[in-house]
Amino acid sequence: MSVDGVDTTNFDKFQTGNPVVRRMFGGFFRTVGETVEPLGATSVLDAGCGEGETLERLAAILPEHPVGVDLNPESVAYAERRLPEASISVGNLLDLSFADDEFELVLCLEVLEHLPDPAAGLAELLRVSGRDVVISVPHEPWFRLGSFARGKYLSTWGNHPEHVNHWNPRTFRRFLEGQAEVVEIRTSTPWIIAHCRPRRTG
Repeated sequence: MSVDGVDTTNFDKFQTGNPVVRRMFGGFFRTVGETVEPLGATSVLDAGCGEGETLERLAAILPEHPVGVDLNPESVAYAERRLPEASISVGNLLDLSFADDEFELVLCLEVLEHLPDPAAGLAELLRVSGRDVVISVPHEPWFRLGSFARGKYLSTWGNHPEHVNHWNPRTFRRFLEGQAEVVEIRTSTPWIIAHCRPRRTG
């Protein structure tokens, strides 16, 4: 799909006309919002912000001037026009150009499943967070089953070709606990939403 001359492939999924999928997206962002709002963060980074869907949907409960980074320059270009009050730039989640503890809240939604080394990505999220990190990933096998039922990615039994990591709540908690303090794991079909914090020493 092209929006204002920009290729926004990731944007397409949020424009679905399927009422069931739209309802699931609504539930997902509602659950993320319920996790984020009580944290009262005054600074936020959305790592892997795409076209700015999360920053726009949660604008009422996020700081006035959020920060976002994404690897795709076309997504960043669209997000910049969509969210003029935000600071959006091209950036690599595996090498974030921010100081340690720079943000009170770091969001990373639907990104870690794409990374060949998700532990390295998690380490960077925790490094730049001074307090809270909220992460979401697909809840397997339900995410794949849902895709398959809708006739998507049939040759890979519903698995998105860019998803190289697969978790359920138990295995995702174990993955996070390797580096972080896990505050809460929630589910919003078909996603897992985790609230965690950097593990401080001393």
